[in-house]
Amino acid sequence: MLYVVLFFLIFSLYLYVVLGGADYGAGIIELFSSEENQKITKKTIYRVMGPVWEANHIWIIILIVILWIAFPAYYNIMVIHLHIPITIVLLGVTLRGVAFVFRHYDAIIDNSQQLYDTMFKVSSLVTPIFLGMVFGALISGEIMVVEDASTLSFYEAFIRPWCNIFSVLVGLFFAALCAFLSSVLLIGESEGGNENIYIRKSTIAAIVVFVVGLVTFGYGYFSGNIFVLDFIKDPFTMILVVFSAVLLFPLWKTIKNGNKVWSRFFAGLQVFLILLAALISHFPNIIITKTGSISLMDNIAPDAVINVLGITLIIGGTVILPGLFHLLKSFKMIKILERNSTSN
Repeated sequence: MLYVVLFFLIFSLYLYVVLGGADYGAGIIELFSSEENQKITKKTIYRVMGPVWEANHIWIIILIVILWIAFPAYYNIMVIHLHIPITIVLLGVTLRGVAFVFRHYDAIIDNSQQLYDTMFKVSSLVTPIFLGMVFGALISGEIMVVEDASTLSFYEAFIRPWCNIFSVLVGLFFAALCAFLSSVLLIGESEGGNENIYIRKSTIAAIVVFVVGLVTFGYGYFSGNIFVLDFIKDPFTMILVVFSAVLLFPLWKTIKNGNKVWSRFFAGLQVFLILLAALISHFPNIIITKTGSISLMDNIAPDAVINVLGITLIIGGTVILPGLFHLLKSFKMIKILERNSTSN
């Protein structure tokens, strides 16, 4: 059952990066648009994201619950040493949700609408940045796990692990990735010939992702980051990276042509390859501290707990996944099922 739990852990992470990432990216796209395009994007976001935006965040809940129950040592390190960025993420998700609802259902159009718009756009940018910084902190080698926490200053224990250049770069990379995913999604959801707006933004976002990713790895390499060095040394990760780079060509072609199905497929596949490469290079030692790496398999829950959790996830998956599929199909977000999708 341990492998079942691990599968759902990684599967939830991937779905949250893709679906939740596209959700955040919609606000980022709106933030970095002209005033005219902001109005278009705002209407498109509400029509597309409105029915599914809450469902997109179920995956991070599943992810956290799995870590909490099955891998308590990892969960403890995250919520103790990274409680500040995690709290900011929770606040960002809350404010973003409040703004998303009230800017569409507030009956009075006044200055409060501007406040809701600003809250939505800013929180859509800040939240994924800090989510990325949390992951960057886990692999930055700046976390200090000691038996006696009183020997550490507040800065050493709770600030330096995530407030460093490498973690910030990872956060910016994830935010750029979110913008890219969302712009690709919106190509197939735009109306009235507005798809050219998102085709252009997809191209720009792809370039930003590439540049920020290159800068992040360059900084990690020259600063001696263990995760980056092991990533480069692993032949399997490099194969995945090369394959991901090759996919840029058909991806750009499908984006340029405004293809609804293949652009989403290639974008999702690229995210899968990037995530897989990141996990393979150091799995199961995902957390890298000042004193070395910590294995995900250390201090896991008892077998009885793992077995119950695995069975629960299987049962829950058989209910949630068909429901999610039906939800996306009902609101025509699965373009491959549309009869005329192959011609677009």
